[in-house]
Amino acid sequence: MKNSNLIENNIDNLTGLWKTVGASSLSYHKNENLEYSKIQNSDWPNKLWLREDISENNAEKAIEAIKANSSLVIPYFDIYNSNSNKILEDKGLVVKSEQVAMALKLDQKFTLENKLDYKRITSEEEAGIWATLYPSAFGYVIGKEILVQNHTKVHFYLVSLDKQPIGTLMLYQTENFAGIHGVGVIPEMRRKGFAEEIMKFALNLSIDLKAEYALLQASAMGKDIYTRLGFVDLFVIKNYILG
Repeated sequence: MKNSNLIENNIDNLTGLWKTVGASSLSYHKNENLEYSKIQNSDWPNKLWLREDISENNAEKAIEAIKANSSLVIPYFDIYNSNSNKILEDKGLVVKSEQVAMALKLDQKFTLENKLDYKRITSEEEAGIWATLYPSAFGYVIGKEILVQNHTKVHFYLVSLDKQPIGTLMLYQTENFAGIHGVGVIPEMRRKGFAEEIMKFALNLSIDLKAEYALLQASAMGKDIYTRLGFVDLFVIKNYILG
């Protein structure tokens, strides 16, 4: 598959996830080419995105929206070769974080060491455990209600070692693409190979779901693992906030 198609599907999967969880709590909004999901009592997704290149006009509208909805983040998809993110920076926005969008063609399963147990979230009690654990791994909150309202649309998994929860995983499927999100391990369990083991489980699950490609957005901390598993870079995402 051409990279241009993978780029489009990576963005579709990511923004589709934001739209899905936002809509379930009546927190998704769209105005022409500007969309955002901001959920109360949650730090995620709280994103505002544009499905076209940044211009002076739509940048002004986006900034008006985030001034009216504090904590919204604007992800800039660096796919236009236009350096249009400078428009956001000239208007006072600053980069909060960067990610690399990546893709992997799924052609064979990975061998698991089977030290870890994986439980898909299906109850409010399980959602509470997952939501309590998640900030330890990532430093921000995903509200329990998001899991309760979306557990049939999104695969949320709690990962345990010897019956003790240590990690999280989200998988969101769009057609034959599996978006892997929220793969995290609590700090005291890092550097033991668990994050890579969770990723292998997620990739095997993606194959079971008949996905042809796995998609993700990597932080600097996780990128080496994904590259080692065979993922290739697609584009950079710069996440902007009001300065």
